[in-house]
Amino acid sequence: MHYLIIWNTLTLFSTVLYLTEDLIRRRAEHNDCEIFSLEEVSLHQQDIERIEHIDRWCRDLKILYLQNNLIPRIENVGRLKNLEYLNLALNNIEAIENLEGCESLQKLDLTVNFVGRLSSVESLRHNVHLTELFLVGNPCTEFQGYRQYVVAALPQLKWLDGTEISRSERIRASQGLEEVRILVGEQEEEYLRRRVQEKEESERKAAGGEKQNRERKAGFDGCWYTDISNTTPGLEENQENQKNQENQENQENQENQENQENQENQENQDLEENVENPKIDEEEQEREFWETPCPFTPESRLETHRHLEQKRKEKEKKTEKKLKAARTLVTSDGRVLNVNEPKLDFCLTEDDETNMIILDLAVFRHLDTSLIDVDVQPTYVRVAVKGKIFQIVLPAEVKPDSSTARRSQTTGHLVLTLPLAQGEIRVTKIVQRPSRNCGNRHCSSPQDNKRNKNDIPERLEVDPSKRTSVDIANIVQRRSTKEGPLEVNRTTPPEADLFSEGFIDDPDVPPLI
Repeated sequence: MHYLIIWNTLTLFSTVLYLTEDLIRRRAEHNDCEIFSLEEVSLHQQDIERIEHIDRWCRDLKILYLQNNLIPRIENVGRLKNLEYLNLALNNIEAIENLEGCESLQKLDLTVNFVGRLSSVESLRHNVHLTELFLVGNPCTEFQGYRQYVVAALPQLKWLDGTEISRSERIRASQGLEEVRILVGEQEEEYLRRRVQEKEESERKAAGGEKQNRERKAGFDGCWYTDISNTTPGLEENQENQKNQENQENQENQENQENQENQENQENQDLEENVENPKIDEEEQEREFWETPCPFTPESRLETHRHLEQKRKEKEKKTEKKLKAARTLVTSDGRVLNVNEPKLDFCLTEDDETNMIILDLAVFRHLDTSLIDVDVQPTYVRVAVKGKIFQIVLPAEVKPDSSTARRSQTTGHLVLTLPLAQGEIRVTKIVQRPSRNCGNRHCSSPQDNKRNKNDIPERLEVDPSKRTSVDIANIVQRRSTKEGPLEVNRTTPPEADLFSEGFIDDPDVPPLI
C-alpha cells in the first residue's frame, strides 16, 4: 500500500504532454496533413510543456503559434531559418534565449510570461529583422528604466509593447544606457533572489501536500504497515481476552436488549457521519485551495493546472461508473416498441390508391442530412436523429428494398414512402345484394334476417295443392309449321274408351306416345 501511494503521487506530477508527430499532423489539415512543407501551424491550448522536434520536422515554418501552454523555456527552434512570427504568450518562460538562429524573425510575442531577467533581451541583437516585441505582463516591465533599456539594447526594433519607437526616444535611450543598465542589473538581482525563495517555498508546500496525502490515505488507525509478517507480542493472550469480553457482552446484551438497540442506533449515526466526513473534507480542501492567496509564479500556475487536471480525471471516472441504462427497442419476446426519443411530430397515413404507407417525420428544417440514419424493416421503421432513436411499428408489412426516403425542400421533413408487400391480406367492406323477390326495393323479412345471422341453409316448402304434371314431350318447344311439306301431323291421344275396364287414368303419369 505504501508503494502504491508513492506511485500515485509521482504520476500526478508526471503528466506532461510533448509535441508529437500525430499532434502536428492533426493541426496541418489545411496542408493535407503534410508537415515537411508546412508554413503555419497553431499549437495553442495543448498543455505542451516542452518544445521539441518541430525544428526538424517543419523546416519551412513561417508562423508558429504556441500561446497558452506550459512551456518553461525557449528551445529547439534555432533551425527555423524562415520563421517570421513566434507567439509564446501565456507560458512559463523566464528568459529570452536560443533565438539567434531564427534569421527571419520579425515579430516575437511573450505577453504574460515570467521574464524577470531583462538582460536576456540583448540575445535578440542577432535577429536583425526583428521589428516588433511584446513583453506586456512580465515582471521585467515593472523595472525602473525598462523601456529605455530595451529600446537602447535593440536598435532594430520599431514597436515595443504595441507602441511605436520614435527617433527622439531612441536617441535619449542610447544616451543614458550605462546608468540604466546598472539600475536594471540591481533590480534583476533582487528579483532573482526573490525567485529562489519562491521556489524553495513551493518545494516545501509540495512536500507538505504529499505528506498530507499519505496521512489521509493511511490505514484505519492512521499508521502504515509495510510488513504484514510482523506480529505484536502477546497476540494469543489478546485473542483470549477478546473472546472473554465477547461472552460477557453477549450476556449483557441478552439481559439489556433495550440498551443494545440504543447503542446500535448510535453506531449507525456514527457510521453515517463517517461516510459524510470525506465529502466534507474534500469540499473544505477545494475551497481552501482556491481561497488561499498565493504569488503568481510558474510553480503556482503549474500547480493550478495539475489540480484542474486531477479534478477532470476524477470526474471522468465517476461518469464512467454511472453508465446510462441501455435503451430497449425490442423486448425479449421479440415485440418491437414505439420509441420517440427526439420528441418529433410525425404523421403515418395509408394510401389505398397507390397501395403505400407514407410516414412524414417533422425533423428540424436546417438539420444536416448526414445526421439522419434510416432503417426500414418489413414491420417497423427506425430513424436515428443525432443519435436519438425514433421507432414506429407499421400497420402492415412493407417492402424495404422498394422504400424511399426524401427530405422536403420546403419544410425539411423526412418523408418515407413504403410500398406494401405483395400478397398482403387487406380487409374490405362487404356489400349485401338485394334479394330477388324484392326486386329493386330494399325489403327484409324476419326469416331473411334469421338466415343472414345464422348462415344456415333453409329448404323451401311447396304447397301440395299447387302441384302440376310435367309434360316431358313439351319440355323443348318446337315451332309449328302450317304450310309446306314439312308439316307434321300429330296423332291424337287415345280416348278413354279404348282402355280396359280396370284402367285408372292417373294425371301424374305422362301419356305414352
